[in-house]
Amino acid sequence: MTVLDAIRARARESPEHPALVIDGAEPARVGYAALVARVDALAERLRAHGVVAGERCGLVARQGRGFIEAALAILAADACLVPIADDTAPAAQERLTSEAALHHVIRESEDFACRSVGSPSRLAADVEAAFRALHPAYLRFTSGTTARHKGVVIGHDAILARLAHANAGLAITPADRVLWLLPMAHHFVVSILLYLRFGATTLLPAGSLARPVLTLAHREYATVLYASPYHYGMLAKDASDIGLDHVRLAVATADGLRAEVADGFARRFGHTLVQALGIIEVGLPVMNLASAASKPTALGRPLPGYEIWLRGEDGLPVRPTGGPDAIGEVCVRGPGAFDAYLNPWTPAPRILARDGFRTGDHGWLDADGDLFLAGRHANRISMAGMKFFCEEVEAVLETHPDVRTARVSARAHAHVGEVPVAEIVARDTARPPDATALAAHCRARLPSYKVPREFLVVAELPRTPTGKLQRWQA
Repeated sequence: MTVLDAIRARARESPEHPALVIDGAEPARVGYAALVARVDALAERLRAHGVVAGERCGLVARQGRGFIEAALAILAADACLVPIADDTAPAAQERLTSEAALHHVIRESEDFACRSVGSPSRLAADVEAAFRALHPAYLRFTSGTTARHKGVVIGHDAILARLAHANAGLAITPADRVLWLLPMAHHFVVSILLYLRFGATTLLPAGSLARPVLTLAHREYATVLYASPYHYGMLAKDASDIGLDHVRLAVATADGLRAEVADGFARRFGHTLVQALGIIEVGLPVMNLASAASKPTALGRPLPGYEIWLRGEDGLPVRPTGGPDAIGEVCVRGPGAFDAYLNPWTPAPRILARDGFRTGDHGWLDADGDLFLAGRHANRISMAGMKFFCEEVEAVLETHPDVRTARVSARAHAHVGEVPVAEIVARDTARPPDATALAAHCRARLPSYKVPREFLVVAELPRTPTGKLQRWQA
């Protein structure tokens, strides 16, 4: 069984039930039977072109109905979907085509025609055989916020397992109408596939501006919101009287949720934001279902079937529920884990056998067992034997009224190892805060060793396609 089999079963049970609602000048509704018919027709086109089971198909398409139908068609043809953001530069597309060793590329700009890659990079024969043996469905490269990205291979069985366990928290049913705002090229499995797997309706806005999004949500009786903190902050600033009266769950993911965003959204709409930890290698193992109202910045507790533990630098478990004085690397064990990294080929059991999946994030657990993140391992600064995370300094800088956003990094120092330095994007570019004021702001809220030694005002900070700060430089 595959996720396509489950979607076809939904189409047989409720052929007219809307799978998609597409907003626009002339809003469109696509029933489950109509969606499956379009997907199967496109899958036949792919097979006629020569696509066979296990081949890697890149998909370059805009956000929307076309992306969903083409992605499902690739899966229906038993090929492996490799999503490529439509705004990816041509040189980067060529690099990804080579790294993924694509066999075919499908482009919306060419009416979803399938073209074989002329001289594709080849995997070694034994690697290609191992790849196809996994019954691969999805290959996505990690966002690369702190390092160069890796190709994550997920098979059909892993997808079904992670969807089932994620829905223990999301509880999606055919009665749900999910408002979707995240980029499909980066969020598709434990989201669009999950909604279709469990018979819900996905609402697709024509854009991301607050007023049209809220109008769609209100008109179509949205029950679930799935978006980033950026989107929620934008919606909370809307000055209209449009409400979200039918929403039962608002999930914040893709980036850390700040208290001010959660508070602003709650004041505007009366709904609590539920933070969730999504990891491409693992799925959706953690949600803040129990403590969102009282602890909005917590990631929450493991969903059924998952185990979270904190790994110390010695490889041993850190004392659980020890609070912020007991920080360790967040490790996850559970169902639906990825099957392999593509290049270099690394089967997942080699990585997961001892510790589970080591996320690279460091965090701590409070007395209730709620998980909080402290920062990523790659963002840790070590100064004269004292260790701290860039994220905690950034959070303080961003409370300064003249700072819109900040990025902190480590600079090598001959005597103390590393010192923090900061880049600042000012709210008013004509009147940026000076270094003296920023240092004083930090000294009032941080130990002296965490205060950046330099402040550089910049026009913008680079971000990944999912909205996270880009940490490494090409």
